[in-house]
Amino acid sequence: MTRIFNSESYGKLLAEYQPKIITTEAENEQAIALALTLEHRPNRTPEEEMLLQLLVTLIEQFEETHYPILQGTPNSMLVHLMDARDTTTEALAEVIGSLEIALQIVNGDRTISKTQAEALADYFNVDISLFT
Repeated sequence: MTRIFNSESYGKLLAEYQPKIITTEAENEQAIALALTLEHRPNRTPEEEMLLQLLVTLIEQFEETHYPILQGTPNSMLVHLMDARDTTTEALAEVIGSLEIALQIVNGDRTISKTQAEALADYFNVDISLFT
């Protein structure tokens, strides 16, 4: 059976919880707590689902503003992938073709060329944009 969205019921939820733009850490924590409660509620109503989506949007907006994810450099992305996959510089040298160049890239003394970026993207099975 499909549940039908009830605007009056949704209005009551909005009046009860009064969601708004999140401006403080305390408000963010309150919104997260409410979102978790709704997320784990069995048999959520369509109105509760809509409120949950609204809260998630407000939380994401606050966190994107206050906790931005810094973009990594091609070098930092390579080092991260190497660490995550326990890849040695020697193994990287086989991909790039030279141990000396691999060491220079890992140490940040050399930039990654387009050809090297393509080889690294294939090796790590990731998008080439991580290395360019």
